[in-house]
Amino acid sequence: MKKMTENKENNITENTSEETNEDGTTRRDFIVLTASAVACAGAATAAIPFVKSLAPDKAVLAVGSTEVDISKINEGESVTVMWRGQPVFVRHRTDKEIEEARAVQISELKDPQDDSDRVKKGHEKWLITVGVCTHLGCVPLGYKGDYQGWFCPCHGSEYDTSGRIRRGPAPTNLAIPPYEFVSDTTIKIG
Repeated sequence: MKKMTENKENNITENTSEETNEDGTTRRDFIVLTASAVACAGAATAAIPFVKSLAPDKAVLAVGSTEVDISKINEGESVTVMWRGQPVFVRHRTDKEIEEARAVQISELKDPQDDSDRVKKGHEKWLITVGVCTHLGCVPLGYKGDYQGWFCPCHGSEYDTSGRIRRGPAPTNLAIPPYEFVSDTTIKIG
């Protein structure tokens, strides 16, 4: 049913074909509401792959942890493995190295930390540290310097057999990554 209305102020005639339902809604209201719901559902559907693309790649997750077979590392030796793009030193310390590390007066250290806080209880012979100098990110050389730990030739930082900074511009000790002993012959870093 078409209705003709007249606007007396502007002398304009409108043709309205909208019928109002009992609850005050029109067909146009229903169409707008339905189109809005479909648009929202489409936006949500399009957003799901985008959000999933923000998750880390499987290759990234795979390098999130590294297992190291320590059965082939003799006492007094050290190996370097890669974890998350960084070198990690795995050192099988001798009894002498452990004694020297424990004998250090904590008050003498720039970054005070006991040797026992840097190794796992029951596995004191194994020291696992991130092999990045805390000064400018160089990779220190092992079994060098006055402390027979690590020596960074770039600026002269020296670390002891516990990876603690003893001399030079480095502000902190070599970092200890998260690690655990999976078995007596395997450690998992990360």
